[in-house]
Amino acid sequence: MSHHRLAPNVHEQTNDLAAALSALRTELELPGPYPAEAVRDAEAAVAAHELPGADLTEVAFLTIDPASSTDLDQALFIERAGTGYRVLYAIADVPSFVRPGGGLDAETRRRGQTFYAPDGRIPLHPEVISEGAGSLLAGQLCSAYVWEFGLDDAAQVSTVSVQRATIRSRAKLSYKGAQAELDAGTAGPVLQLLKEVGLKRVELERQRGGASLNMPEQEIVQLPDGGYRIAAAPQLPVEDWNAQISLMTGMAAANLMLAGEVGILRTMPAPDERSLRHFRLQTEALGKPWDGKISYGEYLRSLDPTKPRQLAILHSAGMLFRGASYTAFDGTVPKDAIQSAIGAAYAHTTAPLRRLIDRFVLVICEALSNGKPVPDWAREALPSLPEIMAGSDQLASRMERMALDTVEAALLVNHVGQEFDAIVISGSKPQKDNGNGKNGNGTKNGAAKNGAAKNGNGPSGIIQIAEPAVTARCGGDLKSGTKVRVRLISSDIAAREVHFELLA
Repeated sequence: MSHHRLAPNVHEQTNDLAAALSALRTELELPGPYPAEAVRDAEAAVAAHELPGADLTEVAFLTIDPASSTDLDQALFIERAGTGYRVLYAIADVPSFVRPGGGLDAETRRRGQTFYAPDGRIPLHPEVISEGAGSLLAGQLCSAYVWEFGLDDAAQVSTVSVQRATIRSRAKLSYKGAQAELDAGTAGPVLQLLKEVGLKRVELERQRGGASLNMPEQEIVQLPDGGYRIAAAPQLPVEDWNAQISLMTGMAAANLMLAGEVGILRTMPAPDERSLRHFRLQTEALGKPWDGKISYGEYLRSLDPTKPRQLAILHSAGMLFRGASYTAFDGTVPKDAIQSAIGAAYAHTTAPLRRLIDRFVLVICEALSNGKPVPDWAREALPSLPEIMAGSDQLASRMERMALDTVEAALLVNHVGQEFDAIVISGSKPQKDNGNGKNGNGTKNGAAKNGAAKNGNGPSGIIQIAEPAVTARCGGDLKSGTKVRVRLISSDIAAREVHFELLA
């Protein structure tokens, strides 16, 4: 590629980007339009759907999601109960819309999850369910699996149950809107109690040695003119508090299934000593040493991602969050049942509109909670679910990485030859040519990604520039956490590659 190519105009750039993003669907063999049989199954299920007899429509549930979301999996209600709390957490009743063994069931198992491609969402379920009858939309009568928790004054779970019930959410809140209300002191009682309980659950996470890798979120945003940009923002506090309710529910689901000796868990081994030792050395090099006197989870919560050196530490911490898998069991409880980052046994159960496995966990937990037999169709699916979910997760991760590479190349294509200030978020490592011009597995958090250095097998690292917001590989001897000056030497949208060089 010539380093002196003429930059395309905005119209040509947008067309090139749209073509490259569209090509992702073919290249990765992403699911296409829903098969007619599956759509018929979904429409018939919606037409014949009956609401549960248990009536919780008087409960003032609300939802908190990204502003544009219409596939709403969870609705929340919290009130005081003596010195503790009563929490009701409603999860979309997807199982009541999916006939076991039908066309829709087969198609959801083929997909595994909703794929969030930058040029359009590829839903796990047809929109008649995921954005209609199955979504917990405000004002709509909905069927839901309602988890009820009794919490003590420290927000520790004392009682838990789950039942199918009819609910009606009162309000659809966005994360930004909810945070603004809390900050202004105008939030209603449910939001205020979410903050109170959320903070206490964070403390419980600290006590059990749990860890959260709260990286700034990167999102590909489509602009009104058809272009794209990458938006990056630190997680809002209300997102963390809301996530704590979901984590609490996932832990309760795991405990129910372990007690009932049937189900499927999300497991992850603890980081090995070699990874911990390497991470400790990284923190020393970056000026904020972790001495091991506090848990690595507590240490990670102390980091500020807006500070370059601490952001580099968060990227390095990715090595501690490896080996996550799904563990199914029926009759013999697994010995290694812990999800180490959470510090407890855990199961996916709160996002059935967007993730296949949650549908089965909900059905199993409701049966176990109420002393009923677990349906045969759910038991029979357990051995196949880990492979389905692992394949789906790998495909989603690969799509996300390749989509980001594509958009980053488009953002930079008019800046070839320009110099930038950058932060090194992962220091230099020798490159190994795998024969296809790309190195590593293409992951974002410190691993190799598209944009390998032009010098082939020379040292290179990962840098981040602020505007446009891009991370990329850069050739040269780079030290994590340092500020450097770099030059963009090429950017290719179709190849999804950008190349930087370190300036002396």
